[in-house]
Amino acid sequence: MPGFEKFSDLERKEVNDVLETGVLMRYGFDGMRNNIFKAKDLETEIENKFKVKHAQLVSSGTAAVSVAMALAGVGAGDEVIMPTFTFVASFEAILMLGAIPVLVDIDKTLTLCPKAVEKAITSKTKAIMPVHMCGSMADLNALKSICNTHNLKLIEDACQAIGGTYNGKYLGTIGDAGCFSFDYVKTITCGEGGAVITNHNNYAVNADLYQDHGHDHIGKDRGAETHPYLGYNFRISELNAAIGLAQFKRLDEFLEIQKKHYTILREELNGNNNIEFRTVPDGGVESYAFLNFFLPTLDIARKVMSDFKSEGVDVCFHYYDNNWHYVRKWEHLKEAKSLFPLSESVKQGLSKIAKQGFSQSDHFIGRNISCLIKIGWTEEEVKKRAIKMAAIIRKYS
Repeated sequence: MPGFEKFSDLERKEVNDVLETGVLMRYGFDGMRNNIFKAKDLETEIENKFKVKHAQLVSSGTAAVSVAMALAGVGAGDEVIMPTFTFVASFEAILMLGAIPVLVDIDKTLTLCPKAVEKAITSKTKAIMPVHMCGSMADLNALKSICNTHNLKLIEDACQAIGGTYNGKYLGTIGDAGCFSFDYVKTITCGEGGAVITNHNNYAVNADLYQDHGHDHIGKDRGAETHPYLGYNFRISELNAAIGLAQFKRLDEFLEIQKKHYTILREELNGNNNIEFRTVPDGGVESYAFLNFFLPTLDIARKVMSDFKSEGVDVCFHYYDNNWHYVRKWEHLKEAKSLFPLSESVKQGLSKIAKQGFSQSDHFIGRNISCLIKIGWTEEEVKKRAIKMAAIIRKYS
């Protein structure tokens, strides 16, 4: 991770195919295309690889989450349970639909704590959205059981964990819908892009409509298409899809490199009494996009991060002090800073977040360091990096 480290002639060839047709838009202009449809081809690749009935490409991972929520019927005044540790896009996608993000604590998995989820359910709860952060997953068996008991939808945000599995199934295929991001720093990149996957036929039809202004895509005259439902413009371009198509064909190659580099780092750090690795739920296999571990205290984590930076150990993150990924620094959410008026129900929901304490999440995120696994490293670079990291951490034993 990320895939841009490995651009090759395959990506260039797919892009050139599109440029030679001159058709950069996904829909229409069929006579000019010479049967070149990169978005359709990528959707087929995703369906075949992940053994899922339907894949719908969209313009971003954020769009994927918002589309998935709409498919599940989430709307004005509904509550969606999500974790305190995620990217800001998670609550943005919920708010886009007029729904209310309900934040709950994480556990040692660095994902949703099922006990905290159970306590947060109200009569307004419509969906639970686990976010498979940093290459690993939530306890999906527990969350599915909760959803079944309370008749809720399960939406998987697998944007940071493409290729990971749970009980032999790919992440994103286990809930009612799954979401991927193909932005510039993901394992598979389109530059900008995303996808919704599902096994529900009605979700698939509605996703196709919703992401393209409600067009029904029946017939060959775009201007004559009807609009069964309101929709929005979440389309992906053929150029973005072309890059993603080449990258997706290389997914197994990228995952193998990630696992190799992850393993070198973990084996060097293993046995250090200062370190506890994140918990991966039983039956789970990470995508190996990040190596995550806990140090004894917040203070030690901060000192280690400071030493990492001064010693040139890059792409490691202490999310407790990060502005994008942890609730502690989301003042714009807590203070409901919006360019447009928010509904009263949304404002009330956000005011609750502002007053909440998340001590359990603080306990884990404060002590966590997350190391991105680059696929562009050489094996020698990974080994040197591992030795340096281990030496820095040992200073605080």
